[in-house]
Amino acid sequence: MVDNILEVRNLKKHFKSKNGTLHAVDDVSFSIKRGQTLGLVGESGCGKSTIGRLILGLHQATSGEILFNGQDICKMNKAQIHNLRKELQIIFQDPFASLNPRMTIGEIIGEPLLIYKKVKRRAELDSEVRRLMDVVGLSKRFINSYPHELDGGRRQRVGIARALSLNPQFIVCDEPVSSLDVSIQAQVLNLLKDLQAEYGLTYLFITHDLSVVKYFSDKIAVMYLGQLVEGAESDELFKKTIHPYTQALLSAIPVPNIHQKMKRVKLIGEITSPINPEPGCRFAKRCLYAQEKCVGQDLELKDFGNSHFCSCTRADELLNVTL
Repeated sequence: MVDNILEVRNLKKHFKSKNGTLHAVDDVSFSIKRGQTLGLVGESGCGKSTIGRLILGLHQATSGEILFNGQDICKMNKAQIHNLRKELQIIFQDPFASLNPRMTIGEIIGEPLLIYKKVKRRAELDSEVRRLMDVVGLSKRFINSYPHELDGGRRQRVGIARALSLNPQFIVCDEPVSSLDVSIQAQVLNLLKDLQAEYGLTYLFITHDLSVVKYFSDKIAVMYLGQLVEGAESDELFKKTIHPYTQALLSAIPVPNIHQKMKRVKLIGEITSPINPEPGCRFAKRCLYAQEKCVGQDLELKDFGNSHFCSCTRADELLNVTL
């Protein structure tokens, strides 16, 4: 069995627009080991969700490879991708918009079972739906309720139950707790952790919240405008942050101590357009450490030991910078 359940190699996704070509994902590579969680972090519009949809076959890649258990998703036809969806599922960001308001909770959870013909009789369907509701901590009394009758936390549990219905190996978690209250966030994250341990699931956890991803992910990859700028084991990244953008993200995490002064890294300057971007570091216009060699040619991820990768011309200097 392949150790890496997923390998993304030189992945690109470009969209045509009236003003040129939008580089949503540009030459991104990473891998995820079986049973682990990769946290994909970055601000809105950096390409995180696009990568998730490329992995699921919802977008066609411009170029590159997405190897799931050694098979390239980018070369699959519609029938092959349809069959693969039993192994690849997604939990969406908005638990209300992602649920059909005309269907009951039981119908929503049971729909994948009917599409893939996993059950033959109505009694089997009802039994499996009730089992899934129990797995995600959702009371069976909601089986005939509609999404609008549930709160956000329960609606997200419905989305998780639906994702689990086909017994997948890999789940894309697309900011699954960002629209929930903090207390509910903790409950959902703990549920996802428990499910991972019980079923051996592998997660791609997409978020913009580093304080969440720190405690949930084994590895973290940081994106900026379609490119990976830093990646490392979770503990390693927080212990030794290199890239100026990652340092700025970390400095924005609230400190639960009114007597401790926050050392904020404030970003100023113009955000580079993702449409027809020029070669070079796309963070340079906002970077406090930018210099001439940051522009003109694209930067490669360099290994700084302990599987810690970073693309920055001044990374050696920044290794000694503490927040």
